[in-house]
Amino acid sequence: MEERRRATYKVNRDVLDEVNLDEMGEKSDTKPSLHDKIKDSVSCTGPRVKNCMLGTFPVAKWLPRYAFREDALGDLVSGISVGIMQLPQGMAYALLASVPPVFGLYSSFYPVLIYFIFGTSKHISIGTYAVMSVMIGGVVDRLAPDSNFEIWDNVTNSSIIDSVSRDQERVRIAVVVTFVSGLFQILLGLVQFGFVVTYLSEPLVRGYTTGAAVHVIVSQLKYVFGIHPKRYSGPISLIYTVLEICYLLPQTNIGTLVVSIVSIVALILAKELNAYLSKKLPVPLPMELFAVIIATVISWQVNLEKRYGVDVVGDIPSGLQPPALPAMSLFGQVIGDAFALAVVGYGIAISLGRIFALKYGYKVDSNQELIALGLSNSIGGIFQCFAISCSMSRSLVQESTGGKTQVAGAVSAVVILFITLWIGSLFEDLPKAVLAAIIFVNLHGMMKQFLDIPALWKSNKIDMLVWVATFILTVLLNPDLGLAAAIAFSMLTVIFRTQLPKYSLLGQVADTDIYKPVEDYDKAKQVPGILIFRSSATLYFANAEMYQEALGEKSGMDITKILSIKKKLEAKRKRHEKKLAKKVKKELKKNKADMEEPNSEHQKGIAIIDVDNDPDPSLPRAIILDLSPVNFLDTVGVKTIKSIRRDYGEIDIEVILACCQSGVVESLQAGGFFSSNVTKSCLFYSIHDAVLYCQSAKTKNPYDEEYEQEDLKETHF
Repeated sequence: MEERRRATYKVNRDVLDEVNLDEMGEKSDTKPSLHDKIKDSVSCTGPRVKNCMLGTFPVAKWLPRYAFREDALGDLVSGISVGIMQLPQGMAYALLASVPPVFGLYSSFYPVLIYFIFGTSKHISIGTYAVMSVMIGGVVDRLAPDSNFEIWDNVTNSSIIDSVSRDQERVRIAVVVTFVSGLFQILLGLVQFGFVVTYLSEPLVRGYTTGAAVHVIVSQLKYVFGIHPKRYSGPISLIYTVLEICYLLPQTNIGTLVVSIVSIVALILAKELNAYLSKKLPVPLPMELFAVIIATVISWQVNLEKRYGVDVVGDIPSGLQPPALPAMSLFGQVIGDAFALAVVGYGIAISLGRIFALKYGYKVDSNQELIALGLSNSIGGIFQCFAISCSMSRSLVQESTGGKTQVAGAVSAVVILFITLWIGSLFEDLPKAVLAAIIFVNLHGMMKQFLDIPALWKSNKIDMLVWVATFILTVLLNPDLGLAAAIAFSMLTVIFRTQLPKYSLLGQVADTDIYKPVEDYDKAKQVPGILIFRSSATLYFANAEMYQEALGEKSGMDITKILSIKKKLEAKRKRHEKKLAKKVKKELKKNKADMEEPNSEHQKGIAIIDVDNDPDPSLPRAIILDLSPVNFLDTVGVKTIKSIRRDYGEIDIEVILACCQSGVVESLQAGGFFSSNVTKSCLFYSIHDAVLYCQSAKTKNPYDEEYEQEDLKETHF
């Protein structure tokens, strides 16, 4: 380190403005025409067709190279472990989606096989996911509430719910919204819209999933207490649901509550035991499966449903559902919800996929992931599945148990197929309270995300504000509207940050060509007679006016006031000259003879009006605008720079630009900034080039493009 600090270098070159730099670098102005671009994009060659096919069907690329000896055992163990987890989670998350539990098993089979063929991530576990399920449940409950299926029971003389018709309609709605969300994902993938995930920042995603977890918890309270509250939809429906649950607490089913408490406590203890034994066991114990089996056996032996009124899963048909096209008549009613599902599902999957890809050194294709998820949802919708994404808990199990490729996912699908075909009906006596307990315990990780708030407060308060606002909006407006509002809020924070950047005056660090803000660096001193101004954000319509105001504030010059005073003085001088001219004219009429003399006093009177054109020594000779943070200029930004150069030029202060990116130069040219009087010679490669130019301009023509500077200082690092 000490040796690096003493390293020095010396550069001796001409001062470079944009014209000199273009000549030296031999800048090419040739660009491919639109015709050439279209021709190149549609050209069909053998390698291009091959790459397109391998990109569309990634399984054809990696499966022939599958390392059987190294990866097969790990993928087999991992797939079985994940498949066992899929059983209780799929049934539990089906309750969140307000559909019968068996449809959670279907959703853990078909989409996983589709992703095996089209997906590019080797480690994520595709299937049911709590956030997606609760979003689907919100749509289903809104379009098919219990009140629509009330029928009169002549035996009890009261209205009851036709659960068979209700479940059929809810499955129909869930399938439609899943199918449409898949179409959205496919369409976005085909138009290369994978970058949309960049608008879902990590604080936004974590705040959103935490808010959605609150919805999940509230939606499962009815199974914990054994009550039947009304389902509300729309903004602040969560508040109404909580109030309804509190109102119905006296009607709690004690048997259901006992089952819930015992299940939650047992699962928490089991999770802790798993964590304690994680280093000693090759694979984690399937505690959720044990809980499901034990609870089913106890419920069957004790007959919890008839003796204590505990709700159970009920009929689970064996086999798979035949394919059927979704009801197109419902497309218009779910299109907004489907788009939200498409974005959320993709955002969660690609975020987790990139984490594993970075860890294990491979690439995840964001656009192909959109297509893979879209096909999983759209084809899954045809086979009666509801929308899927990836689960963090299952993905971590898949990784920790040795899963190395997508084969692990295919193995887990085979496990689910075996359960669905042959042993699914054995779980008909499983209490729904146990499934709710599984959901609660699995949300433990999401609840830990509240710890993000103090961490973000220390690191970045704007990100903390995004997290908190996203959480509140999701809780109050429901997951669909909450996501849209959260993205809008996140974009507003970006706009506000560009509207309120940091403006600085730069000074030269002694004996270097480095310029830093004078308020941040004690050794950075302003160059005499030269003002160097920088904004930390780009320059566009939203902050153009503030840019001008900040320049005036930092320079200590009210340019509007100075120009106004100058115009008044100029007008006063012209009035004075006009008055003197009239006076002389009158005197000429009185004495024509005197005016014929060559040295007339009257003529001398006209010449005594002198105008002081010397620049004010208190003002800088030049202003350098450092445009290095500016990555684009709109028309308002170009007009702002033109206005600054014109206004300060009227009081003999030259304004020059430094560190312009190529896109900025093109914007200046397209915006009419350059003219016969203003050329690229006012644009300089670096701040130091601009400073040397200004210092030499005292003795040389400031518009001379041919002068050279030979005394560039030696720079030390």
